[in-house]
Amino acid sequence: MKAIAIIPGSNTLALIDRPEPSLTADDQVKMKVLRVGICGTDREEAAGGRAKAPDGIETLVLGHEMFGQVVEVGKAVTRVKPGDYAVFTVRRGCPTCIPCGMHRNDMCTTGNYHERGIWGLDGYQSEFAVDQERYLIPVPAELADVGVLAEPMSVSQKAIDAALGTQRGRLPDAAADPDWLSGRRCLVAGLGPIGLLAAIALRLRGADVWGLDVVEEASTRPQWLKTIGGEYINGMQVKTTDIDDTVGEFDLIFEATGVASVEFNLIDALAVNGVYVLTGIPGGDRPIEIAGADLMRQLVLKNQAIVGSVNAAPGHFRIGVDDLGRAQNKWGANHIAKLITQHHPYTDFQAALTEHAADEIKVVVEWGA
Repeated sequence: MKAIAIIPGSNTLALIDRPEPSLTADDQVKMKVLRVGICGTDREEAAGGRAKAPDGIETLVLGHEMFGQVVEVGKAVTRVKPGDYAVFTVRRGCPTCIPCGMHRNDMCTTGNYHERGIWGLDGYQSEFAVDQERYLIPVPAELADVGVLAEPMSVSQKAIDAALGTQRGRLPDAAADPDWLSGRRCLVAGLGPIGLLAAIALRLRGADVWGLDVVEEASTRPQWLKTIGGEYINGMQVKTTDIDDTVGEFDLIFEATGVASVEFNLIDALAVNGVYVLTGIPGGDRPIEIAGADLMRQLVLKNQAIVGSVNAAPGHFRIGVDDLGRAQNKWGANHIAKLITQHHPYTDFQAALTEHAADEIKVVVEWGA
């Protein structure tokens, strides 16, 4: 079968042949890969960044944001059948830590995990994929056009869950109110796929959402946000340190920029008892200047909390799939599908992994109808 692969540590990227996988255990599922999303991690790998090939193999098949259709199941599989749609999750846990033993591979304490398409395991940029049913999340047929968004949506869901869990553990009103987000002021910084999917989840829970980015208000991402009831803050016109003075403070800040200076400056916009969750991973190692004393005083005197979040558990995938369905019902399937702005056939993988269109939100590689 065809697959898109790299030699880790280099920018060598190629369409290669790999043996087509087959079922080797009763609990396995084989899927025909239909499409795979491209994110910053894929592009970093393709440029020679962090990646690891499977043991004994020089190349790594890319791709961790997959969507496919079941073609074969083992005799112990009960949740899907041939013809059903589904996604496989990304991370495979270590054999020793308690979180991984509880199927919370996203919270591995040893770091000895593997990730499909990233670290030690082939990914999904291929014609077929096989894995255990425990790593499979069913996707309803009505979500076929947007099912590839399940993985980035799961990342947003876990981050919001982490923020809410932090608040429930320390605020009496949050612990007593299952609808704590309703009416809360929330800022989403960075309107890429993770940020806009977070905006969906927050709006579905009744939050008042502002989105921050550095693009013109009339462009694709701010206008998409406005359609679901969000407000836009143009970072080219409003400094991050001035957001609290011009727009007000926020009960929850969801960061998805990956820009270290912005990440620090956003603390200034956090309200009393607020929670700030970070999902962006800054690149480079250049030093930055921050008002360290002021920020630390604010965090302490205003009872604020900061939490980092990466990857996601199967439960976050399931909540994310449910929210994609709710979003289609609320704002229309066509509008949610507009999050996917570029479709590339797998033969056009170089463009998918190296080119950035001005209106880009989510790029996908198409492997099948």
